[in-house]
Amino acid sequence: MNLANLLIIVGFFILAIILFILIVIGLYLYFIDRTQKQHPILRNYPLLGRVRYFFEQIGPELRQYWFNNDREGKPFSRNEYQHIVRKAKYKRDVIGFGSQRDFEEQGFYVRNSLFPKLTEELEIDQGTKVTTNRYLLIKDPLFTQREERLEKHESTAYLLNDKDTIVIGEKAEQPFRVRGQIGMSAMSYGSLGHRAITALSEGLGIAQGTWMNTGEGGLSDYHLKGGVDIIMQIGPGLFGVRDKEGNFSWDALLEKSKIPQIKAFELKLAQGAKTRGGHVDAEKVTPEIAKIRMVEPYQSIDSPNRFREFSDLPSLFDFIEKIRKHSGKPVGMKVVIGSHHEAEQLAKQIKDTGKAPDFITIDGGEGGTGASYQELADSVGLPIRSALPLVDHALRMQGVRHKVKLIASGKLFSPDRIAIALAMGADLVNIARGFMITVGCIQTLKCASNVCPVGVATTDPDLQKALVIDEKKYRTANYVITMRKGLFRIAAAAGLDSPVHFRGEHIVYKDNKGKTWSLEDIYQSMVGNQPTKDMTDVN
Repeated sequence: MNLANLLIIVGFFILAIILFILIVIGLYLYFIDRTQKQHPILRNYPLLGRVRYFFEQIGPELRQYWFNNDREGKPFSRNEYQHIVRKAKYKRDVIGFGSQRDFEEQGFYVRNSLFPKLTEELEIDQGTKVTTNRYLLIKDPLFTQREERLEKHESTAYLLNDKDTIVIGEKAEQPFRVRGQIGMSAMSYGSLGHRAITALSEGLGIAQGTWMNTGEGGLSDYHLKGGVDIIMQIGPGLFGVRDKEGNFSWDALLEKSKIPQIKAFELKLAQGAKTRGGHVDAEKVTPEIAKIRMVEPYQSIDSPNRFREFSDLPSLFDFIEKIRKHSGKPVGMKVVIGSHHEAEQLAKQIKDTGKAPDFITIDGGEGGTGASYQELADSVGLPIRSALPLVDHALRMQGVRHKVKLIASGKLFSPDRIAIALAMGADLVNIARGFMITVGCIQTLKCASNVCPVGVATTDPDLQKALVIDEKKYRTANYVITMRKGLFRIAAAAGLDSPVHFRGEHIVYKDNKGKTWSLEDIYQSMVGNQPTKDMTDVN
């Protein structure tokens, strides 16, 4: 028997064995499907019903990459996602041919000046330089691998000049001085893995002039890795500043306040995507995380809806005063606004008592979260473009706006969105999901399950191996620097020498009939008897 015939016989037997195995597996699954009681479609259509469940399982990926157009995806469209990636990876973000924005729809626009500022007229700190790694795209063919080269790149850090430095807590013993208007929003260690937190910390440290918020999960060593300024958040669960019984510990607060990197404390009253206490699934609560938070490992964590230490504005302000005095650091609070009445009550309390937080972080309902309930994320709390002007206007009407710095958050991931937020009253902005994307997030929407496939929102050690800190940290730095550069660019277009000068008169709102409105017009329509205009449109 020659070799060819032998190979044919061997191939026949292998094929027969494979076919036999497939028939056995098919019969087994057929019997299982027919007898199971959970899924009617499998009982009536054994095997074929499994195809239905397979396509249902991969439906999000099919929609994201095949069926949604570039502007349809939620919470971030493909266009929005790619704008973030280009800033982080290539340290630039330019488009060709023209905007894809639908100019027939209503939305906000920045008022351009007939005489914009020249680059040399901008009040930028020219002395601070930053060296990062960025990719240079060489070729992007259709069927072969993209050709890129990694190179070192030095640029201006695009920080504010000394005279424009934003001071948080001027009356605190140790004020917090900020020279960049963009920082990282609250993201806890535990919600994100240690590699993601480390990459973010080191990247923000490279960029300089920014900060990172610890989230309510407490301060970890990974937050401190990059030497970046820290705002330590304290949630109703008091993680990181409590005793073993779960009570607030003033000794623990004093210990944290002695850490030089901690520049301020923030009391989290609410978060945009979850106006409730935080939640972490049991599988994410490793022994290390449990030690940081002073809870039991591998048990779900649900912090209360609110602090037990205070129940109204007077007691809240008293608690803030006590923390400020005890720590010597500025103290702020994170809130979600539901109506103009809340904003007015807050402003009036500041005027009547003379007490105030050093800063207020206003989180819009469109903000993200690692885990929440859909009814809270979708329908509780106003979006940032409604909430922010309400608070700013209320503080101005009471004559106390100078007492408080406002930090805005809620999908403010591009320079134009930030410019509009600054014009609406913000002094600073927080970004969370934009930074997650810089370290590898691909929007699989599995943050709550601990199975993040790119190692960002997971504590699984095997999954975290996908995230290379020494590569992703530069993407974080590039993103911040490019965003600050874009913010100066849009300020120049508006005739301003610095983005700190954005005010309400620098933006207009165009409705779907082409009529334009000032921010004051919109505010009056929101609090008056006129129908409220939609302020949630995005660019």
